[in-house]
Amino acid sequence: MDLALLRTFVTVHRAGSFTRAAQLLGLSQPAVTSQIRSLERQVGRPLFLRLPRGVAPTPVGDDLAHRVAPHLDALLEITEADLDEESGNRTLHLAGPPTFTSLRALPALAPLVAEGLQLRIALAGEDEALAGLAAGHHDLSIGTVRPRDRLLTATALWDEEQILVASPAWQERIGGPLAVRTHGARVLDDIPVVSYDEGMPLIDHYWSAVFDATPAIVPAVVVPDLRAVLECVVAGVGMAVLPRYLCCEAITAGAATALLEPPVPPLRTYFVSVRAGTLALPHIARVHEQLMRSSAAW
Repeated sequence: MDLALLRTFVTVHRAGSFTRAAQLLGLSQPAVTSQIRSLERQVGRPLFLRLPRGVAPTPVGDDLAHRVAPHLDALLEITEADLDEESGNRTLHLAGPPTFTSLRALPALAPLVAEGLQLRIALAGEDEALAGLAAGHHDLSIGTVRPRDRLLTATALWDEEQILVASPAWQERIGGPLAVRTHGARVLDDIPVVSYDEGMPLIDHYWSAVFDATPAIVPAVVVPDLRAVLECVVAGVGMAVLPRYLCCEAITAGAATALLEPPVPPLRTYFVSVRAGTLALPHIARVHEQLMRSSAAW
């Protein structure tokens, strides 16, 4: 089989779309379609089901992807690698959420940069990071979503503690943590919510875990950066659910306060994901190991 056809096939399998695969490969959509048809003739079976939006692999297509993709990835890495003793210092492409990547991952990788590792960072949302990883644009991705693609492997990296915070003025207005423990989430109904996403995933998770309820509120402010959310909280805009590591300094300084300290705080697990087989490559293995080692101190 032509390796170019297999590469196109794996890209379509990962992208779930001829159009998206064509963009990733720098080809026209008709060229991608033609290559997939050619491969299907060689295999003698259909590899994809054509859907109204995108494609889905057939069982034969799934089986072929799982067998060939790790080898194609390895061949690509070999052709790009500097095959000498310095190959462990190759440029590594990492994708992850802005706040966690900036405040946790990058400081952890500083020693490797001092030793010669070159990093290229993409600050991206969960879906974008995993799609870029699957397509070969990134070597590792960090996020709170465990990938479903069996061609990607994920390792639990760290459990992030979530805390409900507001300015001291808001805490005083509602009567403090005792009022929340006594009367529950309804005490919080009049406090504006600041969120990094319109869907309020952190608020939803906190309400479900702590109050066993769904919040009947909409965000007053939506800003796609947790550090900006914290600045809004400190300014007295309202309340937010934030990682403890992000707001602990503001709490210590008295600029923010926890509205409630539940016995078991909600946690959000971060994963570090790679393409199957790529942990055998020195530069990826070094970064993966450094992140895992550093997480013990977070």
